[in-house]
Amino acid sequence: MRFREKSTEEYTRGRSTGRALTGSEDGPRPNVEHLGAERASITCQERGSDSPYVESIMHGRTLSEDSPTRPAECHWHMVFVKKDGEVRVVFVGPWTTAGVVHYAEGAEILWIKFKLGAFMPHLPIGRFRDTETILPGASSRSFWLKGSAWEFPDHENAQTFVDRLVRNGVLVRDPLVDAVLRGRLQGLSPRTVRYRFLRATGLSQGRIRQIERAQRAATLLQRGNSISDAVHEVGYLERAVVPVAGALPLIACGERNEPPTTYQMPPDRKDRV
Repeated sequence: MRFREKSTEEYTRGRSTGRALTGSEDGPRPNVEHLGAERASITCQERGSDSPYVESIMHGRTLSEDSPTRPAECHWHMVFVKKDGEVRVVFVGPWTTAGVVHYAEGAEILWIKFKLGAFMPHLPIGRFRDTETILPGASSRSFWLKGSAWEFPDHENAQTFVDRLVRNGVLVRDPLVDAVLRGRLQGLSPRTVRYRFLRATGLSQGRIRQIERAQRAATLLQRGNSISDAVHEVGYLERAVVPVAGALPLIACGERNEPPTTYQMPPDRKDRV
């Protein structure tokens, strides 16, 4: 199984943070992120989902070139980037450490953030941890996924696109993950639980809880709480909360910050994933 990857030509890289935006929890949540001191680099709108497979769907546009920090993220995404008349589909795995995201000006982006426990069996999530992979294109309007050509969705039919993935068996869900996270699991051996949990999320239970604590700390910091108050609130080690001058607070869930990854553009081919 091979993938097409693209780099340094400055397609906007898919934003994998999935951070909650301000606004109503029930409807679309408009937000402009001021990642620089004076001007916003991206504007986007997020809406939640009642689907057992989708956490949220977000649609936005880049207003200027930028390289903001992103925190660790335990959810995986499919990101659709439209720029200069071309569309790229990026499979974004979970991020175990903080890093940098590069935006190019003038891109339209659709993010589909999947719930923990939803996964594609033919694309093991663990293989895509800490990576962004561009899926091969089938035509100017479609891309290859599991041997079939799929039309690019937009922000209005993104949920319909996900429903089709489910009906065709491309996207599945393991209810064990939700039961484990809620502490309601009984009757299975620890070994079985670990195997199924890792297969469905690409991460261990401990890593997910660590990332979620860091995300809660980030939310508190963005609301104006001090670092010490945020650390006390979430019970997190102070060394894991790193303020970054001139940017949103950076929550580093590992011992280091990952450098920005790059895409490599191989010769044109029609690989099917």
